[in-house]
Amino acid sequence: MAEIYLKKVEDNYYKKKFIDFPYKLYKDNPYWVPPLKFDVKNNLDTAKNPFYTHAEISLWLAYKDGEIAGRIAAIINKSHNDFYNDKVGFFGFFESINDTNISNLLFAEASQWLKKKGMTSIRGPVNPSMNDECGLLIDNFNQSNVLLMPYNFEYYIHLINTAGFQKAKDLYAFWIGTEVIEKKEMMAKLDRIANLVMKRESLTIRNVNMKDFPNEVQKVRQVYNNAWSANWGFVPMTEAEFNYVAKNLKLAVDPDFVEFAEIDGKPIGFTLVLPDLNQATKRLNGNLFPFGIFKFLADRKKVNRLRVIIMGVVKEYQKRGIDAVFYRDTIRMGNKKNYTGAEISWVLEDNHAMLQTAQNLGAKIYKTYRIYEKGRR
Repeated sequence: MAEIYLKKVEDNYYKKKFIDFPYKLYKDNPYWVPPLKFDVKNNLDTAKNPFYTHAEISLWLAYKDGEIAGRIAAIINKSHNDFYNDKVGFFGFFESINDTNISNLLFAEASQWLKKKGMTSIRGPVNPSMNDECGLLIDNFNQSNVLLMPYNFEYYIHLINTAGFQKAKDLYAFWIGTEVIEKKEMMAKLDRIANLVMKRESLTIRNVNMKDFPNEVQKVRQVYNNAWSANWGFVPMTEAEFNYVAKNLKLAVDPDFVEFAEIDGKPIGFTLVLPDLNQATKRLNGNLFPFGIFKFLADRKKVNRLRVIIMGVVKEYQKRGIDAVFYRDTIRMGNKKNYTGAEISWVLEDNHAMLQTAQNLGAKIYKTYRIYEKGRR
């Protein structure tokens, strides 16, 4: 009979094993894009990542016959529970071999830790929050994950269901390719709408000023914390958190794809579209240095798809068609720079306005990510 046990991660030796485990688990999977290890390490660093100024995290490894067979994190986001007057705990960074004995043990340990801390339910996966990679891929497993989106084995669905979790919310990823964006009639209509909106609202559109990056980031934060405040799972980001995320994304930014919408000099909308650098990091196996940087620089020239990450407007100006301007400009620039298409992700399943807009553009849902929950009464 197999010997199965858990090890709580309490030092850097085991944290490295925690970080390294997926690289062994997915080594023969052609679709998984290995994240850069220093990004994962920083994400879990409770001293460096400002998320942990209002959050707690505990990590475990599962062993089977002396070999690592799984991992999990239990997370308490105090800002989430304060915002919703709730007692929800979270799980994240879940990985496991196809063995319910392993996964059940991991989920039970994470749930017990959260329960001892006063949490009444457990939700996930989030790595470590809804502002980071989140959701479990439940379809289309033969496509690689794009920048800052997760990938997992199909059998994870069975592991999570067996542990008693149920669907909390689905997140959609849309794909819009050249077969759509080259339709002249659609682009002409989008252009007419965008021009009408800009005139009606006295709207000014400008690209991000990278020379004034710290101040630009604070303008984005103001828009973000207003525009998304009614979305399921939203938690306001602190200034320190926003600066941390922005610093990590800065090198990926192409200013031509980052726009502010302003009225009388005041930002009322923002869009962030990034080249899918996963295409450039896939061959690195998580290691940018010392030699991975040369592969990255070579492969970055071949990046031919985008990810639309943020496209939002403050509440006062929502439902006025301002998003049409952002989409028009993004498609134009994408065509100019010879990108073949873009993933729009993620979109809540009940964000009907966004769903309708994406569908009107001809975008199609091609991936679904699920947030699960257990224990809510």
